[in-house]
Amino acid sequence: MRAVILTLRFVLELCALAALAYGGWRLPAPIAVRILAAVLLPLIAALIWGRWVAPRGSHLLPDPVRLIPEWAVFGGATVALILTGHPVLGGVFAVSAAVDRWLLHVLKTSTGGEPA
Repeated sequence: MRAVILTLRFVLELCALAALAYGGWRLPAPIAVRILAAVLLPLIAALIWGRWVAPRGSHLLPDPVRLIPEWAVFGGATVALILTGHPVLGGVFAVSAAVDRWLLHVLKTSTGGEPA
């Protein structure tokens, strides 16, 4: 069960990066700004994730403080989906991320997969 939940979490992380890139691309701005946003938004999210959330992050935060950068990334992806005209997809993404995190908590598993 842990493997399934952790796999879903990884897929959600990739979806968050894709949603942020899509949100940047869909900005009502000149093409140069859109390209820059489509690159920088997921890059910033990946840096946040890699530093404070990822299992091999350089400055891992303990649970529950880890929820702050985690929800900044997932929340940003949700907002990007909603603002680009995909509110149902944004809602499904947000609920999926919340349920996945709740299941990790119920199974007493950290986001790195080891028992908490």
